[in-house]
Amino acid sequence: MSAARPVLALALGAGAAGRGGALAGAVVAALGDAQQWLGDAAAGADAAPDVARRLRARGAAAVCIAGVARADGRLLHWLDTAHARGWLAAPGEAPAAGDAGSFAGEWAAAMGKGFVAADAAVIAAMALAGGGRPGFIEDPRLLPRLSWGEAPRFMAPPRVAAQGRLGLYAIVDSAERLQQVLAAGVRTVQLRIKAPDFDAPGASAAAAEAWQAMLRREVVRSVAACRGVGAELYINDHWEAAAELGAFGVHLGQEDLAAMDEPRRAAVLASGLALGVSSHSLWELARAAALAPRYIACGPVWATLTKEMPWQPQGLDNLAWWCRMAPAPVVAIGGIMSPHQVQDAARCGADGVCIVRGLGERPQDTVPALRAALEAGRREPPAESPAAAWPHPSLAAAG
Repeated sequence: MSAARPVLALALGAGAAGRGGALAGAVVAALGDAQQWLGDAAAGADAAPDVARRLRARGAAAVCIAGVARADGRLLHWLDTAHARGWLAAPGEAPAAGDAGSFAGEWAAAMGKGFVAADAAVIAAMALAGGGRPGFIEDPRLLPRLSWGEAPRFMAPPRVAAQGRLGLYAIVDSAERLQQVLAAGVRTVQLRIKAPDFDAPGASAAAAEAWQAMLRREVVRSVAACRGVGAELYINDHWEAAAELGAFGVHLGQEDLAAMDEPRRAAVLASGLALGVSSHSLWELARAAALAPRYIACGPVWATLTKEMPWQPQGLDNLAWWCRMAPAPVVAIGGIMSPHQVQDAARCGADGVCIVRGLGERPQDTVPALRAALEAGRREPPAESPAAAWPHPSLAAAG
């Protein structure tokens, strides 16, 4: 690129053809420079998502429009990758930084460590906010927030005050099973009843209606049982039923939240429910942080057979990093079967530890040892982390 037209900062050796040509690799640009390259007239910050979309259409694998000045004075980065799109914002206490060239260098360095573009962008934003100082990756004040859509909305106010530590967190599929784990002493429970595919051939409206009636009966029974012993009840997915029938909270996966439009997400936040959010990667952690949830789940800590997923195990190193960095209590989930694993997760700083199959057929027999292991892990000093201890990638980068 000539000094007369410093249009695009290109990461990982990508190149830019002339106007009308194609791009390759990851592209970082200031908004005005990207508009100049596309042949557009200058426009305001709201143009950034469309500009990035058009650069992706020209062949860019990932795009960051860096240092976009908003009307309220904030400098944000617009991210558009195969895995995530949204505004990256430094948290309130961190300084804003928006140099496209510096962002490109940090982004390329993170991708060079094996992180996919969306995760690498979170790391680049942290590095810029930290002034590039050593150890920025361990500073929770620098973790950015990632918006869920094109509106730069971050940090909803907390809706439900924490009632205490989450502790052993049982995931069950029926009110009967829920009552068993409550009787065994568990005080954080998730009712997870997955809906059948009612759009499948042969499905009927009557079947859907009957299933909804069954779900409501199970939620009502579970709410009553949890209220009777002061337990926190989270309903998986079905937030409207949870709110209507008096559950304490709802647990939502990131795919479900991302599929909602802004008004529907706003309705969840306004429902009064405590919110638990899944996370499996750095960009999902940054997105979860934007909702100020009751807790953020980190998983899978170990390989799990409960459901198929593309994520590599987080391991204890990533779990410990999540616990140090997340702006909400962290729940460990995935492949946790034994008291030893519960103890290790608690030692990492997990506020809650999820158990599914590890509860066995008779929770009254298994729960005492699991709870004792959790308390033992909390009493142990956390493992020493090396200076500037980096998390490892939880999703394999495309080769």
